[in-house]
Amino acid sequence: MTNSTRIIAVRHGETAWNVDTRIQGHLDIDLNEHGRWQAERVAQALADEDIAAIYASDLLRAHTTARAIASKTQSPQARQVLLHQGLRERGFGIFEGLTFAQIANDWPDEARRWRLREPDFAPSGGESLLQLRERVAVAVQTLASQHTGQQIVLVAHGGIMDALYRLATRQDISAPRTWELGNAAINRLLWTVESLTLVGWADTRHLDDATIDEISA
Repeated sequence: MTNSTRIIAVRHGETAWNVDTRIQGHLDIDLNEHGRWQAERVAQALADEDIAAIYASDLLRAHTTARAIASKTQSPQARQVLLHQGLRERGFGIFEGLTFAQIANDWPDEARRWRLREPDFAPSGGESLLQLRERVAVAVQTLASQHTGQQIVLVAHGGIMDALYRLATRQDISAPRTWELGNAAINRLLWTVESLTLVGWADTRHLDDATIDEISA
């Protein structure tokens, strides 16, 4: 479809703070060893895709994952990662650097509002879900509209993946999450001027140890 843009959306590989259930937000945490392995695996899985451009959050965990994808691509035009702040993780303000348990203990009322997904709640110094959704919608519109008839890769964060899923499926911003946001999963969407639609979600076959020989052969 010449008036549409195919999008491959990838959450960054795992970090030590993911393992510790520690909120990263805008703090610049790099991948751990397993996360670097995941980045290499998703790069191999996407190596033969026709990609017009690779965009990434400017935070290191996403940028590192995107660079791995760019290093394996067969598309010469996609070998340079383009950074975009609109793809940054949600800003969590005072929650950043804390574990879920610490947030519940130190900020019980704020933690309750966060768990309830109140659309206009923002931790002090952070973003609300409404602000995040608007930022993601603008970023996707801006980037996808430059590549109609082509395919692009967006490498970002769990909060961005969640916003993309909700935008594409018209899920209410407060609805409980019933979909996966796995590190280095491959998610596919289709953008047109009129809408964003879901094509495929949470493909992690490339991370299955049983497929290592087949993918790396």
